[in-house]
Amino acid sequence: MLLILASLGGAWFERSLYSAIRRQAQQDEARPAGAIVIFGAAEYNGAPSPVLKARLDQALQLDDRDLAPVIITTGGSGGDQHFTEGGVARDYLIQQGVAEAKILSETRSDTTWDSVRAVTQILQQRRLSTCIVVSDGFHLYRIKLMFRSLGITAYASPAADSPIEDDSTLRTLYSLREMALTTLWRLGVKV
Repeated sequence: MLLILASLGGAWFERSLYSAIRRQAQQDEARPAGAIVIFGAAEYNGAPSPVLKARLDQALQLDDRDLAPVIITTGGSGGDQHFTEGGVARDYLIQQGVAEAKILSETRSDTTWDSVRAVTQILQQRRLSTCIVVSDGFHLYRIKLMFRSLGITAYASPAADSPIEDDSTLRTLYSLREMALTTLWRLGVKV
């Protein structure tokens, strides 16, 4: 009987978590904050992948609204010997007319948790406690939890033209992956 109750409880928790991830994915909470933070995604030989480009274009729209004085790009090399996600993102923003002095790049992180910790350090050094986080919708729930655990208030702004969110199969698969990663993170596995 205890096993059945535990199974039912686990199933309810997972369904509830999936719903929370999908709800967050559809909410644009953008408002004035200390920084706009763009989470990295793949780059191809120095050019943003479609996923990264969607995130960058979302951040450009936020920047056009003057919502933050600083933009922080994140993401390490992902195995590329010549480029980093954060560096490619910075270069793209500069090409689109963002002042180089406004952009900070975090280029060493390999995981979401690494990025959140590095960005938190940057924000705290500047005495900032809020940020707008830009990523694919499925990713934002976990990002906000991580920032909250470090004392930063994060407002989500999903990439409007995300090729992952536009494809129902990919959207479901990535959301399920986020469920697993969020559960692991809550259990102390920092990913």
